Amino acid sequence: MRRGLAQARQFGGEVAEASGAVWRRSLQLRVVVSTLALSTAVVLVLGLVLQTQIAQRLVQGKEADTLLRFEAGVSLLERDLSGVDPDREGAEGELNNALAQLTSADSDGEATAAGEFRAVLTTGRRDGGEEISAGPVDDVPAELRRDVGEESTLARQYATITQNGVAVPTLIVGQPVRTAGPRGLEFYMLFPLDSEQRTLGLVQSTLIVAGLLLLLLLAGIVSIVTRLVVRPVREAAEIAERFADGHLDERMRVQGDDEVARLGESYNEMAQSIQSQIQQLEEFGALQRRFTSDVSHELRTPLTTVRMAADVLYASREELLPALRRSSELLVTELDRFEALLADLLEISRLDAGVAELVAEGVDVRSVVLRAVEAVRGIADETGTELDLDLPEGILAEIDNRRVERIVRNLVANAVDHGEGRPVRVQLAADDRAVAVLVRDQGVGLRPGEAGLVFNRFWRAEESRARRSGGSGLGLSISVEDARLHGGWLQAWGEVGRGAAFRLTLPRVAGGVLVDSPLPLGPDESTPPAPMTSVPTPARGMAQVEPAVRWLPGDDVEDPDDDREDGARPAAGLAGEQR
Repeated sequence: MRRGLAQARQFGGEVAEASGAVWRRSLQLRVVVSTLALSTAVVLVLGLVLQTQIAQRLVQGKEADTLLRFEAGVSLLERDLSGVDPDREGAEGELNNALAQLTSADSDGEATAAGEFRAVLTTGRRDGGEEISAGPVDDVPAELRRDVGEESTLARQYATITQNGVAVPTLIVGQPVRTAGPRGLEFYMLFPLDSEQRTLGLVQSTLIVAGLLLLLLLAGIVSIVTRLVVRPVREAAEIAERFADGHLDERMRVQGDDEVARLGESYNEMAQSIQSQIQQLEEFGALQRRFTSDVSHELRTPLTTVRMAADVLYASREELLPALRRSSELLVTELDRFEALLADLLEISRLDAGVAELVAEGVDVRSVVLRAVEAVRGIADETGTELDLDLPEGILAEIDNRRVERIVRNLVANAVDHGEGRPVRVQLAADDRAVAVLVRDQGVGLRPGEAGLVFNRFWRAEESRARRSGGSGLGLSISVEDARLHGGWLQAWGEVGRGAAFRLTLPRVAGGVLVDSPLPLGPDESTPPAPMTSVPTPARGMAQVEPAVRWLPGDDVEDPDDDREDGARPAAGLAGEQR
């Protein structure tokens, strides 16, 4: 029984939820139901008023006809019984004869309008004498007999009398009648109201049928009228959805000169303007990407020549003057940065063009993270930053190890740059569906309002802050796209004075869908992740599962000194997509 009740409650909840969803989504349904509800209330009120008025008129007419017929009956009985003593032997037969003449006598038109009746004559039980009666005296209510007998006046009462097993509403009228004896007679006439009851029932059924037909007619009319209004709005919504999905040629049909036609014209003008601007932006973005790619490739040849010359100078620096020796060292250092920037620009151009490929293979994630950490250990040693590693063994995942290594290397280098010499923790964890790498520093943290900038290209939290790891300003922007190619998340958290944390979460199986992360993003497990403030969409050509970047914070915070290799929401072509 408990299981049955639980299933019934669950089914009821599902039905209620589905009904609520249909109610919220359908304007036509809401209008039709609301109109029917109000119309039903109006029809009920009108029906009750009409029924009450008709019933009152029927009763009033019946009472008037009844009183006329009763007065005629009283006159006839007083004439026939003027010489009859009720206490005399054989008087009961005379009373019956009088009633028979009453029921068979012709009467005028006003009297016969009262319909059929039954008559009663009785002496009552007054003065201790024996009651002598004629007719169905037991059908007369005791209250009415008391009023007629004691007050000797005309009285009437409505009562329900059972005849042949059927309850019949009846109007009973009574009055004393004079006789030749010392005791008078009580005269009653019983008028059944079954015909009036049938008439009232016919009126009720007619009102109900007419009301239902009226409601159905109103429902049809309202549905048709509402559809005329809702259909253009529904079509506009569908066209807007297709337009938002990238079908920029979608337009509304314009018919007539009414408000809906003006809405269609306004929408079409807006869509045309947006399409023109999007086309211009696409052309500009394509030109920009082409320019970046061409320049990057064209710079390789002169850069190779300059590199050869710089290597020659650097190799013979001991033979140069001190000032020239320093210049050759600076030249080699800046050439290294220039080559790194050029490589990042080429990578960005491939990502922007949507030609980047993910080469996923099953690898030990720990070894990938260790290689990334060792690549920046020299920078950590120079700053005296301790690297706290929590990297369990045996965590396998299908990933592109080159891209994941680059992401972790950028995150650790940023943590060292902004950790102010304090320990940097690198943690690895996994569950059945995901693997996560968390890089946590204890440095300056992220200021409110910088969360939307931390992954932007070439962005710096403080331009005056010197970087120890060099960098092109594109590291985090490329990391975002690398995470997106995996269908994963790259999330940031931070607070001023409490440091910052960056978490990379990837599906363990290529193409998997992420639901949550094995590691908390806050400073400790008791700190829940802060709410997201921005959710970029997946890269072009990928299914929209989970966003590759989430802003958490703390997340509307960003490293105040973030020099960090920078930028989420890549500029130009990617900026609009990530929003």
